[in-house]
Amino acid sequence: MSSRSRTNQLLYQAELLMSMPVGEDEHAPARQMALEESALALFELALVSLLREVTEHARLESHAWRELLANDGPQLAELQRLRDVMHEPESWLGWLVSKLEQLHSSEGAARRVSANPAMIAVGSQADPAAQLLACLEAAKLEIAALRETSLEW
Repeated sequence: MSSRSRTNQLLYQAELLMSMPVGEDEHAPARQMALEESALALFELALVSLLREVTEHARLESHAWRELLANDGPQLAELQRLRDVMHEPESWLGWLVSKLEQLHSSEGAARRVSANPAMIAVGSQADPAAQLLACLEAAKLEIAALRETSLEW
């Protein structure tokens, strides 16, 4: 399988996970958290696959996203474009990197939804699944543009 196919496959699988029903039993919150973290892990694998895909010509030894997207990482146009996206407020890659940091921490990225009816809901809190799906869509648009630019080289 090519890197491009693998990237597409991983993005698709992450979307599939987010569309799975969680049910309404006592395990639904845990199932929702597991689906969210699994989709994030697939999104991370897709990011690594994308980096492998767009840096294929450079024959890099490592494709770890932390190394490649670091400010002192390899100076390739594709990587700089992704770094710029990562540093934009509200960008899909900035959101993903922060979620991946949480995913790899001891607390994890998924948050249990409070079931306390007396608690006041905060309007700015977006549904994590909806956020993830929106970032997947934005990533696919960015990836398509990145691939187009990469083909020109």
